[in-house]
Amino acid sequence: MVYGNVAKRVSHWCGRPGTFLLALAVIAVWIVTGPVFGFSDTWQLVINTGTTIITFLMVFLIQNTQNRDTAAIQLKLDELIRATNGAHNALLDLEELDEKMLDAFRGRYERLAREARERLAQGLSDTDVPDA
Repeated sequence: MVYGNVAKRVSHWCGRPGTFLLALAVIAVWIVTGPVFGFSDTWQLVINTGTTIITFLMVFLIQNTQNRDTAAIQLKLDELIRATNGAHNALLDLEELDEKMLDAFRGRYERLAREARERLAQGLSDTDVPDA
């Protein structure tokens, strides 16, 4: 869990305006030092290497943040389904199903949407209570 805590703190720090300004300042310093180092290959290598390493590490940090956010959203949606009278509990943990099962559920809800649009076109209500 150490990685998760570190990733959470670092991603929070990286999202701050001050961190962006720090990155801009580093780039400005690099640009200003160009003439000092004669725009050498080493001068270019410094920024290329630094940004490559940071980008590589940020990929994992962003993925960790995305996974954590997705898991939290799924739990919140699961709770809404569980707490809603008449909702189908079979939809809980839907993201864990294989593609065939997901396609079956998707087909059912696409059919419900199509039927609701047809009812609207006839001037009827598009709401209903799910079958038990």
